[in-house]
Amino acid sequence: MNILLLGSGGREHALAWKMSQSTACSNLYIAPGNAGTAAHGTNVDMAVSDFEKIKTFCIEHRIDMLVPGSEEPLVKGIYDFFKADAALQHIPVIGPSETGAQLEGSKAFAKQFMQRHNIPTAAYREFSEANFEEGVAYLRQHSLPIVLKADGLAAGKGVVITSSHDEAVAEFEEMIKAAKFGDASKKVVIEQFLTGIELSVFVLTDGKNYKILPTAKDYKRIGEGDAGLNTGGMGAVSPVPFATDAFMQLVDDRIIRPTVAGLAQEGIVYQGFIFFGLIKVEGEPYVIEYNCRMGDPETEVVIPRLRNDLLELFAAVQKQQLDTVEVFEDPRAAATVMLVSAGYPEAYEKGKEISDIPAPAKDQLVFHAGTREEGGKVLTNGGRVITVTSLASDLQLALAHSKQTAAHIQFEGKYYRRDIGYEFVS
Repeated sequence: MNILLLGSGGREHALAWKMSQSTACSNLYIAPGNAGTAAHGTNVDMAVSDFEKIKTFCIEHRIDMLVPGSEEPLVKGIYDFFKADAALQHIPVIGPSETGAQLEGSKAFAKQFMQRHNIPTAAYREFSEANFEEGVAYLRQHSLPIVLKADGLAAGKGVVITSSHDEAVAEFEEMIKAAKFGDASKKVVIEQFLTGIELSVFVLTDGKNYKILPTAKDYKRIGEGDAGLNTGGMGAVSPVPFATDAFMQLVDDRIIRPTVAGLAQEGIVYQGFIFFGLIKVEGEPYVIEYNCRMGDPETEVVIPRLRNDLLELFAAVQKQQLDTVEVFEDPRAAATVMLVSAGYPEAYEKGKEISDIPAPAKDQLVFHAGTREEGGKVLTNGGRVITVTSLASDLQLALAHSKQTAAHIQFEGKYYRRDIGYEFVS
């Protein structure tokens, strides 16, 4: 099989690493890829949203499967683009239709969907320029703290938690009147704040059947102790110690099954990953958000713990035969630590040389995120640069190994959190 993977982050490196191991993989192309993905296939200088260029490439290189790693092409409708084109419609796309991708592309769409299917989530209201003053009045009487979410895609940074009414109103005005998150915040969802502990649950669905993948927990804040600004993710662990069989049965019964059934019931085409951002509140699971693809950096711990041939799973998705396969998990714990550029998630410099990157080992993998190769050197090319994933008999050992390697890798301005998984280790 010739496969085209779209994306350039740590998630895509992990997917490329996994897919390239399959006996079904003849040629793997990654667009645009990074310095790490080049070890598993051929990087292609092509934007993930340039559908016409992607079409030409797929035809010329006889692509047999398209795997969009990130949300952008899915939300922009790449699935529909392929299915509507006679030259492309035979190529399976591992991802939802444009309507299905609205689970991530629009917070309001996702909330309305959950309401229709009685899926537990925080209470909410949505506002825009049209009812701005009503939104201000609603904020003034809302219990604290208050969660404000840009309706559209905002690169994982469109959520603000405010601790005073004045701060909430100021943020609301920034989002709608000053377009703080561009078009993404033309509409704002105001949400009840839920107190609990979060986790990420991933499902692969063929539209009628689904399989639950290993659980994970990521760490969004830049600072240790979960302080400071939100980021795309500073690290992750898998499995999640509090995600017991009993709790996961609740998640399956109340959230996953109603979601997959609801999509089918509404005639929404969805064949790919569903990411459930959950929070456990007094033993009960609630949905914080949906994503229409795998998370990052959770993929970097989930995929190494998946023992299945990933392309076999994708083939079962294509044939709507996921009910015939069983998912096998590595019993070991996995922990990943993200190395980021100085200044991230705000302004940062690129082009810093990276040295002392270790070769992959049996129990440790280095996944590139924001990197590029130039003149034989690996350079930083983003805010999140490299993630180190370790597998070990327990989480404490896996974290220790990842932190040890994170300290060893060098580039100017390197920063990483040393407390990933802090709730679960002594």
